[in-house]
Amino acid sequence: MKIVEINNQHELWEEVSEYAEACSWRAGKKLSQLMKNNCFSEYERVFVALEDGNIIGYCTLLKTDCIPDVVYAPYIGFVFVDESHRGKRISEKLCDFAFQYAKSVGFEKVYLVSGEVNLYEKYGFVKIDEKLSDWGAMQSIFER
Repeated sequence: MKIVEINNQHELWEEVSEYAEACSWRAGKKLSQLMKNNCFSEYERVFVALEDGNIIGYCTLLKTDCIPDVVYAPYIGFVFVDESHRGKRISEKLCDFAFQYAKSVGFEKVYLVSGEVNLYEKYGFVKIDEKLSDWGAMQSIFER
């Protein structure tokens, strides 16, 4: 398995957008729209996990997430791993890769929003806040 950093100039951009659109997680459609509309700027990126040339997961590093009016940035988001590859800590590897990239562009901390309990803590994240998301659900904000 390898992880690749991509932006809208990368040859995998459209393929990853289509994969996100078709994935089982409803947030994949939102990521696909962001990619199709070229809503990424500056340091924002998509990170893709590949196995034998096939996409098996992805995550992003973005300036914002689903909670408005907070001072935290940047966010690791849209963490998704194909069901057939879960249990192999691929989401942890994606988060690690995104965190290392964030450090390389000058950030000492990253944030992540999730409703999951006891998942991201295993990857070195610490819950620092809890807020309502833009769809009205309470979400935790984690820092690493």
